[in-house]
Amino acid sequence: MALATTVMAATAATNPFFDYKNWKTPHGTYPFNEIHAEHYMPAFEEAMKRGLQDIDNIVNNPAAPTFANTIEAYEASGEMLSIVAGCFYNLAHSETNDTIQQIEMELSPKMSEYSSSIRLNEGLFKRIKAVYEQRDKLKLNKAQYKLLEDIYESFANNGANLNPEDKEKYRQMTAKLSQLTLQYGQNVLKATNAWTMLITDEAQLAGLNDDVKSMLRGNAEKKGLEGWLLDLKPTTYIPVMEDLDNRDIRRELYTARNARCIGGEFDNTGIIVEIVNTRLALANLFDKKNYADKSLYKTMAETPENVYKLLDQLRDAYMPAARAEVKEVEDYAHAHGLYAAHIQPWDFSYYSKKLKQEKYAISDDDLRPYFELESVKQGVFGLAKRLYGVTFKENKNIQVYNPEVTAYEVFDEKGKFLAVYYADFHPRDGKSGGAWMNDFQPQYIKGKKDHRPHIVNVMNFTRPTADKPALFTYDEVRTFLHEFGHGLHGMLTRCQYSAQSGTNVPRDFVELPSQFNENFIDEKEFLDTFAKHYKTGEALPQELLDKMHASQTFLAAYACVRQLSFGYLDMAWHSLEKPFEVNPALGTVESVTRFSDAAMEQVKVLPTVPGTQMCGAFTHIFSGGYAAGYYSYKWSELLDADAFSVFKEAQKKNGSIFDKKAAKRFRENILEKGGTEKAMDLYKRFRGGEPTINALLERDGIKAREIK
Repeated sequence: MALATTVMAATAATNPFFDYKNWKTPHGTYPFNEIHAEHYMPAFEEAMKRGLQDIDNIVNNPAAPTFANTIEAYEASGEMLSIVAGCFYNLAHSETNDTIQQIEMELSPKMSEYSSSIRLNEGLFKRIKAVYEQRDKLKLNKAQYKLLEDIYESFANNGANLNPEDKEKYRQMTAKLSQLTLQYGQNVLKATNAWTMLITDEAQLAGLNDDVKSMLRGNAEKKGLEGWLLDLKPTTYIPVMEDLDNRDIRRELYTARNARCIGGEFDNTGIIVEIVNTRLALANLFDKKNYADKSLYKTMAETPENVYKLLDQLRDAYMPAARAEVKEVEDYAHAHGLYAAHIQPWDFSYYSKKLKQEKYAISDDDLRPYFELESVKQGVFGLAKRLYGVTFKENKNIQVYNPEVTAYEVFDEKGKFLAVYYADFHPRDGKSGGAWMNDFQPQYIKGKKDHRPHIVNVMNFTRPTADKPALFTYDEVRTFLHEFGHGLHGMLTRCQYSAQSGTNVPRDFVELPSQFNENFIDEKEFLDTFAKHYKTGEALPQELLDKMHASQTFLAAYACVRQLSFGYLDMAWHSLEKPFEVNPALGTVESVTRFSDAAMEQVKVLPTVPGTQMCGAFTHIFSGGYAAGYYSYKWSELLDADAFSVFKEAQKKNGSIFDKKAAKRFRENILEKGGTEKAMDLYKRFRGGEPTINALLERDGIKAREIK
């Protein structure tokens, strides 16, 4: 029986979402303590009803279409739905359970139908088109002009210009894709949570430090087990692959994680075929030869050819160095006990970490004591203050969706309220892996009121143990800086319309603020502001800093081609010009695996492990909105290196990496503007010209490295 009929529907009087305009919470934040699972479906149904009424009011307006009564009215429609969805979909990834997942499945076709009914509303599109056709005669500012252009193109790109028969096909395809991508993502989460390995002999954990073993023992205790419980979450997977001496366990863990949803109970391969073929058919409705053609039209890259140009350019620059790096690690492994002819993927992290330690005498364990959670927060928040004058103040009166979450009020340099910021640091059951930023409520201006955003950073960092606080690895600090960069993009935005505010920018531009922010971890001036030993208070020693800096280009080429392999895999699936056909002699699993392996072959530097393929759990492209867009991480990396070179140049002149003039230009042209103008125009205004690959190559040491 459907959930909506089995869960008692909360009435309007008891459902907090029905009264969202009158919440007595600080800054109109969510009253999480009052929100329960049974509230969601009735709230969604009412919100969709109100949203459709908003659309009817626009369509039935007897006045001639204008920018105000059509474009602005459309942009402001569905307010309640934005509020309900902002809560539900955030918690569906950070605080989910079986009930939430069941609601999500039931809700998916309803939301798809709601969206399609608006996108395919002929009366609405007729009014939008009427305004669009007179756009050059209207006195619109840049943001208004772009909003009009974006809304018209979004309708056209979502079927508004299709004939009635094709509109119905489009409606069916989008509903199908909504279900398929949701099922794909849920399979990945279920497969990740389903796998565990109980270790009862501590000798098998040789190589792991006490903190990791304590965490693994805690995992076991939560399940009522004796011993140490391994799982597939990054907080387990990374230290095991890097430090565990037991090669058999490393192999088993690697295989389990990289075989997720490739066959078995949570098989995603059939879903992949359905997704890519449905996306291709959808693109064909718009006379596009493949899905990438349709998907890239509003990005900085614009065409598949430009994407491949970037990937190929980086491949040619980095592959010789990547092969040399892998050979160096393999030689080291053979000299230190590896008897296999070739180094395997489950060996690479283990031996490369030891080689790095030998070459640079530095490891995560050396740095962890200097990266205690509270001091790291002070450092990351302090960076925002030094660059942009932004301050953070915890407010315990702001309700949170889990006791581990901390809520902050954010203020500008003059003490004016800017945003609400939620920080959610540690892994737990019900939280997806990885790290991300999102908004609970976006920023926009209505009348004279600037509705400031509510931003969340969700991460999965090392937990505190019984005898130690949470101590971050160097990479975890980098990840925090990355997601906080997204957060600043959301918090500092100053836009008229929510559709343009914050991170509502092309996906190959959205990673610029986050990856730019990562650069500061390599700066001594920044580290000196917070990196102190959690016991002694001693600053991170110069010796460790020197070793850390010397190690920065270690395996940089390998890391690059690994990212390129993901980009090639993504483009291969979404550049198909004919439906993918399963070879009957191979079956679905093997057909999908072989196609994917072939796509990644040109940047392959480690052996392929039979039965594994990342496409089974490649949520970015099959359930996360990055279809034909994974290249954007490298595109943005090129941008961030080029952008940070401005600060490096300023540092040479004035002696400080915290250059206020460069930060002001970055804030005003990148962080505040959102999607109000073309991304390249905004970037060139900040930089003074188009970006080049030079700064990225220099940062990674590719120019300086001699490859034989």
